[in-house]
Amino acid sequence: MAGKVAARKAALREKLVSLAEAHIASGGLRALKARTLAEEAGCAVGAIYTHFEDLNALALEVNGRTFARLGAAVSASIDGHDGSPHERLIAMALAYLHFAADQPRLWRALFSTDITSDGPVPKWYQDALGKLFSYISDPVSDLFPRMDPRELDLMVRALFSSVHGIVLLGLEKRISAVPIDGIERMIAQVLVQVGSPRPA
Repeated sequence: MAGKVAARKAALREKLVSLAEAHIASGGLRALKARTLAEEAGCAVGAIYTHFEDLNALALEVNGRTFARLGAAVSASIDGHDGSPHERLIAMALAYLHFAADQPRLWRALFSTDITSDGPVPKWYQDALGKLFSYISDPVSDLFPRMDPRELDLMVRALFSSVHGIVLLGLEKRISAVPIDGIERMIAQVLVQVGSPRPA
């Protein structure tokens, strides 16, 4: 009996996460409504809060799925890639861009959910972001083999922030109304300069 109860609870939790994912994908975080989720899941509103502290916690669970798919897309872009560090950085950045363009609301939710670096960040969330940074770290290490590890970490975060900013502003057309291939060229223009000798 206990096993059946646990299985039902696990099934409801999975169903709620899947429903929340669908709502965020179609309408963003603002589309996440407890009453609607409960109706679709066939449960009481209170049942949601036996599984999740609040809707923000539910959104974080969806973000976990999104991070996993994003990481897989970035990893696939360099799987078997034997190009230069610059080429690998650009390949990963373009994979990031196209993931964001294909799943804009889920991607935005990664950075819009109420969470701060000095707050109670879930370990799986830190691990997912750390794994994404590790992909970037490899080619950056090749470009800067003598860089102090702390400085290297800052460089990785700076490059991620730069690409993220270009993607965010480009997709929202806040820089200029350029098509996707224009955003691709902007990213390449920035990344190809990383570690390049400065003109005398």
